[in-house]
Amino acid sequence: MGDKKQFTAKERNPLNSLDEWEDAVLQRYPDPESIASSKSAEEYRNYDNPERDTVREFYRLNHTYQTYDFVQEKRNEFLQFNKKEMPVWQAFDFLNQLVDDSDPDTDLDQFQHLLQTAEAIRADGHPDWMVLVGLMHDMGKVLCLFGEPQWAVVGDTFPVGCAYSDKVVYPEYFRNNPDYQHATYQTPTGVYEEGCGLRNVHMSWGHDEYVYQMMKDHLPEPALYMLRYHSFYAWHREGAYSQLLDSHDRDMLKWVKLFNPYDLYSKNPVPPDWKQLRPYYEELVAKYLPRTLKF
Repeated sequence: MGDKKQFTAKERNPLNSLDEWEDAVLQRYPDPESIASSKSAEEYRNYDNPERDTVREFYRLNHTYQTYDFVQEKRNEFLQFNKKEMPVWQAFDFLNQLVDDSDPDTDLDQFQHLLQTAEAIRADGHPDWMVLVGLMHDMGKVLCLFGEPQWAVVGDTFPVGCAYSDKVVYPEYFRNNPDYQHATYQTPTGVYEEGCGLRNVHMSWGHDEYVYQMMKDHLPEPALYMLRYHSFYAWHREGAYSQLLDSHDRDMLKWVKLFNPYDLYSKNPVPPDWKQLRPYYEELVAKYLPRTLKF
């Protein structure tokens, strides 16, 4: 399953851009206009057909191939962080190679999207470490630049090694997953203990876990929950998988919920003034992060 050659180009990249996954999330969870200031929430992601076939195909592939063994394989491959090492600001240039012309909302590059998220958080007076989460939370999407399929980079995350919740989007596609036939994996707790805590649970592989592992020695605990679980919508939006939670998860949930609207609704077609903002962000990055990041 880990052999990249087995997937066709269309299976590896079913979406026209990574943003199409976020488009679908926005349609599922339209939010009040507390943060989206340049247009109403209803105007976001104005595609002709909301139920795009590309998104459905993306989730079919994601739910088919994100097995327990696949997750272990990806953790072993990428969490050694031996692919590349770059200064932090060079890493943003690397991430910007993902820029795509198909996003209807804005022509801004990846870094400017992240800067807007960070600026929205800062404008509301949140701690500086949360501003940094806004800036860094999608850095894990560089996995695509290492040749990973889209469905192993973005997408709603979910626990592997236990029964799937019907609160995960398109749950019917889990029937295609080999783990669906695995008796132990299809019990409510699976390979885990009840109340074991999410830190002991393996999530489907993607940019959330990757950036969490990259940042885990540098940011406070609430920040790490925001990074690690911001795509775990079945938990923080739907209340699923309560059997796996411990008291620490329940305490941290408020932070994930606090971050989520900024993640989804802070896009604005007006570009941030980087020349003006640069001194603040250079100081912020230097405060928390090492000079170089390992990928």
